[in-house]
Amino acid sequence: MISGVLLDVDDIEVTYGKARAVNGATVRVPRGSITAIVGPNGAGKTTLLKAVCGLQPLRAGHIRWNGSRIDGRASREIAALGIAHVPEGRRIFGKMTVLENLRLGAYLRNDAAEVARTLDMVFQAFPRLKERQTQRSGSLSGGEQQMLAIGRALMASPTLIMADEMSQGLAPVIVQEVYRRLLEVNRQGVTILLVEQNARLAFTLAQLVYVMEQGRVVLEGPSAEVAASEHVQKAYLGVS
Repeated sequence: MISGVLLDVDDIEVTYGKARAVNGATVRVPRGSITAIVGPNGAGKTTLLKAVCGLQPLRAGHIRWNGSRIDGRASREIAALGIAHVPEGRRIFGKMTVLENLRLGAYLRNDAAEVARTLDMVFQAFPRLKERQTQRSGSLSGGEQQMLAIGRALMASPTLIMADEMSQGLAPVIVQEVYRRLLEVNRQGVTILLVEQNARLAFTLAQLVYVMEQGRVVLEGPSAEVAASEHVQKAYLGVS
């Protein structure tokens, strides 16, 4: 069930020195949705997620969560609101075990019984992580590491998961498994914001799609409508 705007990124500008990485982008994520942002490398997609997390300051614009502004707040405070980030490249701690990585995801929580219940839920969603919970995370396969990155985000009991380029470097069959698990998470009520270069995959998964190019949103709307546009057909879906 999709209803109301959960995350409202309104006309933001983000710079690195004099270079504008995001230039007046607006993205609205409805509660309960899977929303995707697609676009080429350097389009500003990852920077937009970092801005939402408080990892990159805004030069202009606003970011609202449940109607209240969060731009300018510390990343720890933003995470505590229920926003979890699965960064590009997974960023797991390879020398730590699977279980230790997962428990790190719950570092802001004090409710031990609820954390234990969340861990059980993560193991149900990702049985392979349960099988390998005592194994060093660096020895996992790429797909298993991606599952661990999602599981660690879930340990925060988030309302929104922002996932950056989850298909990167994975075999197609593994990508399908990872995203199948993410769909199950969404069905349990967690809102998903995807950044994904694999446009076909994004259009299949998401209800709403934003296309970013050179820091701007150039197309937006229901996935079927955006996918039908001539520009997307030629530039992203390989239809001549």
